[in-house]
Parts: sequence; structure tokens; C-alpha cells
Amino acid sequence: MRLTTRSLAGASARRPWITLGLWVVTIAVAGWISSQYLAEALTTSADFTNSPEAVQAEELIEERFGEEGVTEVFILSSTDVTVEDPTFEQAVRSLQASAPEKGARAVTFYDTEDPSMVSNDGHTTLVPVTFERPDETADLLPVVEELGDEANEGPVVSARSFGPVTIEEDFSRIAEEDLAQGETFGVLVALVVLVLVFGALVAGIIPIVMGVASIALAIGLVALVGRAVDFSFFVTNIITMMGLAVGIDYSLFIVSRYREERSHGHPKLDAIDVAAATASRAVFFSGMTVVLALIGMLIVPSTIFRSVGAGAIFVVVVAVLASLTLLPALLSLLGDRVNSLRVLRRRTELGSESSHRFWNAITRRVMSRPVFSLLVGAGILLAASLSYFNINTGFAGVSTMPEDAPSRRTFDILASEFSGGLNSPVEVVADGDANSSEVRGAITDLRGLLDQDELFGPSRVEVDEAADTTVVSFPVNADPSSEAATSSIERIRDEYVPAAFEGVGAEVLVGGDTAFNQDFFDVTDTYTPIVFAFVLGLSFLLLMMVFRSIVVPLKAIVMNLLSVGAAYGLIVLVFQEGVGADLFGFQQVEAIEAWLPLFLFSILFGLSMDYHVFLLSRIKERFDQTGDNTESVAFGLRTTGGLITGAAAIMVAVFGGFAAGDLVALQQTGFGLAAAVLIDATLVRSVLVPATMKLLGDRNWYMPRWLEWLPNISVDGAHRPSERVLRPSPATEG
Repeated sequence: MRLTTRSLAGASARRPWITLGLWVVTIAVAGWISSQYLAEALTTSADFTNSPEAVQAEELIEERFGEEGVTEVFILSSTDVTVEDPTFEQAVRSLQASAPEKGARAVTFYDTEDPSMVSNDGHTTLVPVTFERPDETADLLPVVEELGDEANEGPVVSARSFGPVTIEEDFSRIAEEDLAQGETFGVLVALVVLVLVFGALVAGIIPIVMGVASIALAIGLVALVGRAVDFSFFVTNIITMMGLAVGIDYSLFIVSRYREERSHGHPKLDAIDVAAATASRAVFFSGMTVVLALIGMLIVPSTIFRSVGAGAIFVVVVAVLASLTLLPALLSLLGDRVNSLRVLRRRTELGSESSHRFWNAITRRVMSRPVFSLLVGAGILLAASLSYFNINTGFAGVSTMPEDAPSRRTFDILASEFSGGLNSPVEVVADGDANSSEVRGAITDLRGLLDQDELFGPSRVEVDEAADTTVVSFPVNADPSSEAATSSIERIRDEYVPAAFEGVGAEVLVGGDTAFNQDFFDVTDTYTPIVFAFVLGLSFLLLMMVFRSIVVPLKAIVMNLLSVGAAYGLIVLVFQEGVGADLFGFQQVEAIEAWLPLFLFSILFGLSMDYHVFLLSRIKERFDQTGDNTESVAFGLRTTGGLITGAAAIMVAVFGGFAAGDLVALQQTGFGLAAAVLIDATLVRSVLVPATMKLLGDRNWYMPRWLEWLPNISVDGAHRPSERVLRPSPATEG
């Protein structure tokens, strides 16, 4: 392991043009693959890799009734005439006649005489149009738009469409707009911060280049792997966020160490070698910690978690590889020209002993009163975490879209005059003799119970040709993704179905989109403790072997859990309880995204370890030189303070850019990531780390003898010391 980062960096630095050429070719190939296959690799649908009840119900319906199509509800309305007027019926019939030409079938009020298909004032009617299910729902968009345009050609009636096709189109479009906005904002702020940190434009641009290269290659990998498996369309947002964050940060740490070594008189290749033995090794191990945390998401039997987790792993691995190969090649080619185009003049280089007076002052104050500092810092984080215990989890449905989104406007009409869940009904499937008196009586009892529940609309019954399967379907009078809708599934499964089918010889399953959502929540709740145990356990083992201590990893894990808990609490406080939501321009909602806590844990635990590994590597490096714990802690903090603050500012800017979008899911994700990084880089690193390390003293580095057999993969590689060993400064005494 000791030779890995140095050998890769050394070989890349000695053959910079070959290394650069290989990367250019690889990125070009990745770009071509992305252009050809990325669209096919992404999907807006979600699925389970196991078989919860909703999946079993769907499979049974498809087996007995045939594969379900995609139903888009057309809402036809007129301000002048009612549905009883012949001109209104003519317009509806025209739409119905056009449907078969588009490979669809339409059902109208005039066929069913179902009063639930007409609004109370009689000026609006619903026309469900069912299309054959394609490989991707988005493939139907042109057909739906064409049918809608034809319906709008008449002078009497106007038509709107609502359903999975138009909803997914709006979600995808808004997500792309948010992604572009987040990318632009994040890159611009990152460039400003990097130039301020380095004081030179060339040095500031290099990390941006590294981040963009990592993103391009990772997206190419998604497109390539997507030939075999589908990825959630959200994966491109995650790759961009993670790629900019870690790609820029890793380069920032390595470039700063290289410049520091050059400032101490080391030749170019020697400076690259020292940076590879120290900063690059820290980057490697911090990257592996991030990957370990992300692997936890692959455990959950959900395509959303697995695709997003895999995409994030791709970009982190690529960013680490680029930092170990492409970056040394660029530094070798540039040499001291990395300091070109200076915009700030520094009397001391970044990381020198006489710089960072601000961080030195903070360190002195914290370490002079460690108990007080620890209690105050931990108390603040615990207080911020309290709101998490009030969390409600759910999905951001169409009702959380921007008010000017076409799907949102149509949903508001549908919800006010009909049922918001009309196109996503709950389906109760009874597998048993449909002609038996027991099953017929149970179906009648179930429908009676549903009629008494105001949340549900009128139910209808279908029986397959073999008369061995009965489906009772009914809409929920709410957004199918809302808490009211999903919580009703438990009521149906635990109360209504047992009451109606008690003693009846039939297997009963509850399915539909709303049931699917509830099963997703249950699966997430089941696997959350498993993922936590997996991530914490592997992270502890890795950090223990890296730092040869059992105290350091335990302390790092506790502190990271505190910062993650505080981020959870702030998300609930802002988005669910609405505190400060208007100030940030966020939308208050009734529930936090169900996938978010587990997703944020995996991402945040890995990212927060970045700072810990980088900081602790400098502390350990100094401790090995001096044997003085207090002075080593102070040295590590004051020499990394500017860098970690700059890195955190970049991450906060990148994540904040995405939080400024319109989709609630991205708002919650970006805000949670930004808040946790900010907390970790300030309160945790500036207060809790020095306070605890001061209190523990040499016990920080305690390693039981019976664990000495573990592999020694110490992060502090052999290198020529660039710092003379100093006696403890007044700032660190006492």
C-alpha cells in the first residue's frame, strides 16, 4: 500500500504527456459513449429487487389480466357548454376516435355514464386514455402531446393531460434546469474560492478541471454499465454534485501540499513525490472511506438506492484515480507556472508555520478550555438534532411541484373537482374463486368499508376470464404520494382486508402506486439499521488500520454522527416545520423524502471523513515527528484551517446551488449536504476535534497489542520532512 500513491504519482509525473494523452482519449471515449447510450441507461421508474406485497400484486394482475398499460387522463372542459351539449360530446368522441390511431383506447362518460367522471358544475369531464406500456414511459410523450393538440383544435372544448407521462416529463425538465443552475453556480463560486485560497488563477483552475474530468468519465461509466442495468435519472445530479465536491477538494489538498513543498526548496519531482506520500495518500484513504459509506446503499433492495449509490461510487473512484495520476502529470507539466496569473500577493505560502493566525487563535482558546468547548459544541449539535425525532417521511409528489408546472396546474384541477388519485388507484387483488359466495360476499364487505372512508373514491370490480382473480380498484382523494394516501395502505391491509376476508379461502394482496410507495418506506426502515451497522463497522476498521488507533476512529465516528444528526434535524426544522423556509426560498412540505435520511447518511458520513482523514493525517504526521500530542493537534489545525475552510466553502456552494432549484427533493438534498459540510468543517473540526484530542492526550493513539497483527496501512507515508520540528508554541502550551 505504501508504494501505491507514490508509484502512480511518480510514473505519471515522469511521463506527463503520455498520462495526459491517455486521460484525454479516455474522456473523449466516455463522452461518445454518453452521447450514444446515456438516454437509454436512465429511467424515471423505480423498482424493488425483492418482492414486497405491491410487487406481488402487480405481477399477479399482469399474469391474470395481461400487462397493464399506461393511463393518461385527459381533462376536457368548456366555459360555455356542459357535457350534455352535443358539441361537447362531439369533441369528446373525436378524442376517443383518435386514440386507436395512437395505439390507445379511451373511455368516456358517454360510454360508462359514471357520474364520477364529470365535475359538479358539468363543464368538465375526464377521459382516461390507456396506451400500451412501452419500455420507457417517456417514449409516449410525443403521442400524448399530439393527441392533446388534436383535442385542443376544437373551438368549444380545451384539453389537458395528466398522468405518469406528463408528470415524468415535468420532473425531468425541472431537474435538468436545476442541475444546470447548480452546476453553473457551484463552478463559479468554486473558482472564486480556489483563486482566493491559492492566490493564483492557474492553480485555481486545475481543481475545476479535475472535477469536470471526473464527472465526464463517471457519466460515461454510467452509460456503459447502463447497457446491462437501468439507473435512476437522478444519478446524473448526484454525479455532478459529488464530482464537483470531491474532485475539487482532492485536487485542492494535493496542489496545496505540492506548492508548500516547492516553497521549502524541494525540486519539482521531489515535491510531487512528497505530496503523493502525504496528501495523495490522505486523499486515497478518505476516498475509500467515502466508497465504503456509499456501498451501504447497495445493500438496500431498491433500484433507486443501488443506481444512485453506484453512480456516486463511480465518480469518487474516478476522482481519486485522477488525483493520483492526471493531477501529478499536470503539476509536472506546469511546474512553478501553477502559480501564474497571481491575483493575491502572500508574504507566506499556504500551510507555513507563520500563517493562519486566525486558526491558531481559535485553537489556543479551544484547547485552553477543552471541557467547556466540548460541552458547548456537542450541546449545539444535539440541540440541532432534536427536530429529527418529529420527522415524517414520504415522497414529494406532483403537489410539491412549482405552481407554474403544467402537471401541478392540472393536478390542482383534478384534486378540486375530481380525485387526485384517479390515475393511480389502489388495487386490492383477491386470488380465489371469484364465483364463490364467500369471495363475492367478502368483496361486497370490502367495498362497504371503503365507501365509509371519505379518503377513498368510488370502487369498481374486475374479474379475469378464468374467474379465479378479482381486482377491486379505487382512487385516493389525495396526492398518491402524500402522507394521507400512503398511510391509508396500512389501514387497508391491517383493518379492512382482514375484516372483509376473514375465513375466506383467498389470498389477498394490496397493490398500486400508493401501496408501492408504502412498501418502499417499509423496506427503507428495515434496511436502515443494517446499512448503519455496515458503514460504521467498515469505516472503523479502515480508520483503525490507517491511524493505528482505536480511539481516533471511535471519536471520528461519534463526531460524524453528531454532524449528520444535526443536518437531519435542520432539514426537518426547515422543510417540515417551516422555520426559515421562506428565508431560504424553500417550500414547506408535510414530509421529508423517505430515501433522504439513508442517502444523506451514506453521502455525509463519507464526505465528513474527508476532512477528518486530511486533518488527522497532518496531526499524525507531526506526532510521529515530535511525539507531542498537544503541539501536533495545534499544528494540524492551523496548517489545514485555510484549506479545509476553502474546501468546505466549495462544497457548500456546490450543494447550495442545487438546493436553490425548484424540486423539493433537490432542495432537501442540497440543503442537508451543505448544512452538514458546514457544520463538520467549522464546529466539529474547529471545536470538537481539538477539545477531545487535548483531553485524551496520548491516549488518542492507543492501539491494543492484541490488534498489532492488523495490516499497517498508515496514511503517513515515508517522505522527506518539509517542516523543521519546533518546540510547542505558546498557543499550544497548557
